[in-house]
Amino acid sequence: MQTETIPFLNLEPLHRALEGELMGVFQNALRTGRFIGGPMVEKFEASFADFCTTRHAVAVNSGTDAMRLAIIASGIRRGDVVMTVPNTFIATTEAISQAGAYPEFIDIDEKTYNLDPRGLVAFLEHRCVRNRRTGALIHKASGRPVRGVVPVHLYGQMADMEAILDIAAVYGLIVIEDACQAHGASYYSAKRASYRKAGAVGRAAAFSFYPGKNLGALGDGGAVTTDDDALAAAVRMLRDHGQSRKYYHEMEGYNGRLDAIQAGLLSVKLGYLDHWNDLRRKCAHYYNQLFSGVEHIVTPYEPAWSRGVYHLYVIRARERDRLQNYLSGRGIGTGLHYPVPLHLQKAYAKRNYRPGDFPVCEKIAGELLSLPMFPDLTADAQRIVAGAVADFMAAG
Repeated sequence: MQTETIPFLNLEPLHRALEGELMGVFQNALRTGRFIGGPMVEKFEASFADFCTTRHAVAVNSGTDAMRLAIIASGIRRGDVVMTVPNTFIATTEAISQAGAYPEFIDIDEKTYNLDPRGLVAFLEHRCVRNRRTGALIHKASGRPVRGVVPVHLYGQMADMEAILDIAAVYGLIVIEDACQAHGASYYSAKRASYRKAGAVGRAAAFSFYPGKNLGALGDGGAVTTDDDALAAAVRMLRDHGQSRKYYHEMEGYNGRLDAIQAGLLSVKLGYLDHWNDLRRKCAHYYNQLFSGVEHIVTPYEPAWSRGVYHLYVIRARERDRLQNYLSGRGIGTGLHYPVPLHLQKAYAKRNYRPGDFPVCEKIAGELLSLPMFPDLTADAQRIVAGAVADFMAAG
């Protein structure tokens, strides 16, 4: 009989195993007095760029800042329309708005929960028009130029990037990846006959190092990855008050730097990320086996072109809320990602979206449940979780 709780997320064993290395980062900072910028930040940026197979990684203080600064540096202008999905954390659309752009939503694929390329084409063909004089793509309802798209690699699985890039090429769109949940995920490019890492596919990408991410800081943090030298240089200035060098300001910027201590901690943890991701995949595959005979449970769909890293393990279930309460009563932690789509949030009430505007997203929002998932999750714990889910479903 189960005698202890199973947490939704438990990072304590992971950090306890690295305690000596992590404490060394603090000691280094104390002894050198380098708390902002410096060698630890530069080392992490070089290592993370290498991990993502990009020319540049620019460390910033959050995933939200990473997205906002990437949008600004990419050339998207104030008032431009940037498309994304409604089933993401609000930071995605906050960053678009804070960059001065205008978010518009595209519905998702019901299997992957990521941006549906067919929906993107439908939006561009039916809700936009070319300016006859300039050729610019204009959103009919708002009269705004349509300039960018932000695919979100949700739950650790990449969006269908080759299809999205092909569409973007036809319509002249800037593609910026939201890779905040996809550290180490990869996508098989048929054109290149090789896998491409998250963060290395679009013009730029935003990563978050919030503590619960696959690669998490011991606080907050983020990074922009890109192969574009000019974009990287612009982000470096934007994160540091627009400075090209101390007290020489090329533009107004932000205070968006990553602390040296957090960069040092991330450098230590980055060395273990591939191993942790492998453990997450192993847990996900075992969950899939455990749920294979359970009726009315839909396990995560991983296309042949995707190699996910399972930031979250999310099932679809009937009577999701009752199931969550049942699991809580059995001492099993769960999460909801995300129960209210963004277009139906009070924050966007002035946009006059209505239920039914994005039917796939709205349908799954009431069915998705995130189960315990972290590198140190044991097989015994997984069997308890799956057994409890099976018991609930069998009881009807």
